[in-house]
Amino acid sequence: MEKDIERRFTKAVKSVGGIALKFVSPGFNGMPDRLVLMPVGKIGFVEVKDKGKKPRALQKAMHRKLSMLGFKVYILDRPEQIEKIIKEIGGDDA
Repeated sequence: MEKDIERRFTKAVKSVGGIALKFVSPGFNGMPDRLVLMPVGKIGFVEVKDKGKKPRALQKAMHRKLSMLGFKVYILDRPEQIEKIIKEIGGDDA
């Protein structure tokens, strides 16, 4: 379930000293669900989905824009992805 994955993710980010903010950006539809802020200024975006679900076209377009700007963007749809995503964003202690 998406809410369970999201809850587990935010808890895991916090455990390594980061913050996984719920991200709402009026006027910018398709933004990822979470803005992840890690120690030493590392930032990533995470779109949380139910297992096997894919981002909508608008979300994919926004993810491409963010990636082109140099930001890390992830799709999280399984709990076993959490540790890898945190490490890639910059939570080296995950």
